[in-house]
Formats: sequence, structure tokens, C-alpha cells
Amino acid sequence: MFKRGGILVAFLVASVAADGLPEFLVPGKCANVKVQSGFDLRKYHGRWYQTEILENPYQPYTKCINSFYDYYDAFDGFKVTTAGFSPKGEHLKLEGKIYPTKEFPTAHMLIDFPTVFAAPYQVIETDYYTYSCVYSCLEWGGYKTEFAFVFSRNPQNGGSATAKCAEVFKRSGIDFSKFVKVPHSAECVYRA
Repeated sequence: MFKRGGILVAFLVASVAADGLPEFLVPGKCANVKVQSGFDLRKYHGRWYQTEILENPYQPYTKCINSFYDYYDAFDGFKVTTAGFSPKGEHLKLEGKIYPTKEFPTAHMLIDFPTVFAAPYQVIETDYYTYSCVYSCLEWGGYKTEFAFVFSRNPQNGGSATAKCAEVFKRSGIDFSKFVKVPHSAECVYRA
């Protein structure tokens, strides 16, 4: 679990003042996940495809979602470019950083993108070559905003990455039945 009180409080105050709580903010606590021990940042480098996700309103794209994690020694983390197609068919991309902090183990990193509030990026489990099961959750005052991702080294839905992460998320107390498939088809262009 990772708390970013000031940013989330400001966001909640603005949301409540506008129309009430956003749909992705629900009562409850974040799952108490254990991140992968001995996580190797250099092995994580490269292209990953999101194949199943808990829906995330901060991502402007809904299909062909892929990310390139470019490892940098200078800050012991990644410059990340994530791209995909919007519901209207526009190719969009976001660039930012994901890196470990001193407060947590290496597999518990921080998402630092200009248009997204800072959030945790917790690698629960990965083999570096086929799958990565990632959890991100913030909580405040009895509410949580929870996102999770199945990353694969290939864009196949329902493949070995899905099967492995379904098991990992269930074991961690995260309801895998709420995940949705990220469409990947011949029209996808992977340019992140």
C-alpha cells in the first residue's frame, strides 16, 4: 500500500465539489500485496504489452496498449513510453518515469508521469520474459482507487501471462473477475 495524501485529498475535494466521488474510488482498503523479492530492474527493461487490466481512467487509450521501459543507470529506473489507440482510433502516447524509492523494496516503484498523479507501481511477480503482474492502489479515509495490470512480452490475450497473473492476483486478494481484456489485433501499431 502507498499513500499520497496531499495529492489524493485535493483530487477528492475537487471531485466531491463537482459531482460526487468518481466511479473508480470505492469504499475499502488496498490489498496488502507482497512485491517480488530480488527484483532486477535491468531484466525488466524492454517492451511490455497490457493484455488485461482493471480499468484505468487515467489511460487515454483502450486498445493496443504497450509500453517500452528504457532502463537508466543515472536514476536507477525507467523512462517509459506508453502508447495505444483511443476509443476514437487516435494513436496516443504518454511519457514519464517509473523508479524505486528509498522507502520501499525495488519492486515497489513510483509512477511519475506529467499528466497523472503519483502512484505506486508494485511488481507482485514477474519472470521478466513472459509475464509481469502489477498492482497500483491508493487509499484515503476508507476509500481506495485500485488498478492492476497483466503485462506480457507478446500482445496475446488469454495467454500464459494471463493464466499466471490470474493466479497471482487471486492469491493476493485481488478479484480477477473484474479485469477486462485489452484488445490487440492486426490493426495495432506498436510504436511506444
